[in-house]
Amino acid sequence: MKKNILFPAFLAIAAWILLPSCGSSAEKNPALQAPETSQTETPPDSIKTKKGDDDDDEADGNKGKAKKTSLNVTQDAKTATIKNLGAAYAGETTASAKYAAYAKKAQEEGFTQIALLFKATSTSEKIHANNHRWVLEDMGEVVPDVKPQYTVKTTKENLADAIAGESYESSTMYPEFLAAANAADNQLALSSLNYAYRTEQRHKPLYEKALAALQNNQLNTLSAQYFVCPTCGNTYDSTPPKRCRISMTSSERYLKINTI
Repeated sequence: MKKNILFPAFLAIAAWILLPSCGSSAEKNPALQAPETSQTETPPDSIKTKKGDDDDDEADGNKGKAKKTSLNVTQDAKTATIKNLGAAYAGETTASAKYAAYAKKAQEEGFTQIALLFKATSTSEKIHANNHRWVLEDMGEVVPDVKPQYTVKTTKENLADAIAGESYESSTMYPEFLAAANAADNQLALSSLNYAYRTEQRHKPLYEKALAALQNNQLNTLSAQYFVCPTCGNTYDSTPPKRCRISMTSSERYLKINTI
C-alpha cells in the first residue's frame, strides 16, 4: 500500500525537476523561439523597387534635354532671324527698285493709274527695306550690299510678276521669318517683319484689281492717288483712316502719291 502511494509521488517530483530544464533550453534555442519583428525594418536591396529613382533620373534627364533643346532652338532662331532680315532687306530693296521701273514702263504705255500704283508700292517697299536695315544695324549686324536685278516686261506681265511676288511673301516668306523671330524673342525684328507681312497682304489685291482693270479695259475704275504710311508702308487706294490699321500712325503723316 505504501508502494502505491510513493510511486505517484516520485513521478510528480521528477516532473517538477525536469520542467524548468526544458523551459531553459527553449529560451536558449533560437529554433524554438518565435521570430522577432520590427516595424522599422526596411526591405533588402534585392526587393526594393527603383521606380521612384528611375523616374527622378528620367525626369532630370528630360529636363536637361529640354533645356538644351530650348537653348539650341533659341540660338538657331537668332541666327535664322539675322539671315532672314538680310534676305528681307535684299528682297524689299529689289522690289522697290523693280516697282519703280514698272511704274515708268506703265507710264510709257499710257497706264497712268497703274503707274501710280507701282510708284506707291515702290515707296512702301523702300520703307520695309529701311525698317529691316535699321533692325540689323541695331543688332550690330552688317547690312548686305544689294544690287537689284530684275527684268522689265509689259505692264500686264509686270503686274502678274508683282502678284506672284506678293503671294510668295505673304503666304510663305514672311510667315516663316516671323516664326523664327518669335522663337528668337526679337521684338524689333517681329515689328519690322510684321509691318512688311501685313502690307504685302494689302498689295496683292491692289495688283489683282489693276490687272483685272487692264484686261477689261476699265482703267478708269482705278484710283488716281494712293496713301502710304511712313512707318509700316501700309498702302491705301482711297482716303485712309485717321490712324494706320497696322502701325497706328496718324493719317496726317501719310505720303500722298498722285503724280509720277
